[in-house]
Amino acid sequence: MPTRRECLALTANTCAALALSPRWLRAQDSVITRPIPSSGQEIPIVGLGSSATFGDIAGQGDVEAVRAVFAAMLENGGTVFDTAPGYGASEEVAGKAVQELGASDRVFWATKLNVAGFGGGSADPARARAQVETSFTRLGREPIDLIQVHNVADMPTQFGILKELKEQGRVRYIGTTSTFKRQYDALEALMRTEPFDFIGIDYAVDNLSAEEKLFPLAQERGIAVMVYMPFGRTRLWDRVAGHAVPDWAAEFGATSWAQFFLKFAASHPAVTVVTPATSKPEHMLDNMVAARGRLPDEAERRRMVEFIEALPS
Repeated sequence: MPTRRECLALTANTCAALALSPRWLRAQDSVITRPIPSSGQEIPIVGLGSSATFGDIAGQGDVEAVRAVFAAMLENGGTVFDTAPGYGASEEVAGKAVQELGASDRVFWATKLNVAGFGGGSADPARARAQVETSFTRLGREPIDLIQVHNVADMPTQFGILKELKEQGRVRYIGTTSTFKRQYDALEALMRTEPFDFIGIDYAVDNLSAEEKLFPLAQERGIAVMVYMPFGRTRLWDRVAGHAVPDWAAEFGATSWAQFFLKFAASHPAVTVVTPATSKPEHMLDNMVAARGRLPDEAERRRMVEFIEALPS
């Protein structure tokens, strides 16, 4: 299986860009931001997720490595960090690392609530409230910017608690997530009735299902969209292995595959922020380059989809 490092090596321009200092990057175009519809608050279109490889280094207790990834994000215009108690040690280690950086107030903290389990079932209200209190302690912030119910689990109980916390001013934004297409119908129904500030959803250049109903509904209802899995976990890296980024992608500033994938996801007008996970500062820097310059237009988006579709799967 190809690694991201191997894919990066295909593009000399990207390697050169990654060798440049953060000071140079900050001197280029400003980071693109999008407003959260329910408040108008602007946030950068690229952030940081904490599953996958980030979760691996957090699970090893490698606070120094986590701190380095956060520093790369913050120094280059990023602020949004998405985590969950279900991502192993990610929430705890991230909170410690950011507090050591003295940057707790610079991070847009997003975490999740789920004591019902990923297979469904009922959530014990006392356990749910205890999980949220643990998140407050770990992140060292109150209010927390965003808490979402993880994978639409027991919404009456868990989202009810989040609504209470928002009313109390302890959480600024609330919502729910899903990365399972079998849950999309339920998510769509909830978007029509519940006061969501955000939804979190899987979306990528080879995974366009959210465009069909969920994105238009989010725009109609004024709901922010946080994108997960813009690389399809490792699926897209496998697909582009041995292929160079097309020359025409440089027209909208994409000189690496990560920038190609992230600019595609962020360019949909319904999307507020994209949160790929990474454990390496150089990958975080590469990701933040995708938040600068311009985003592909509709014709370029179609060309991107067609290019990926033409590659062997």
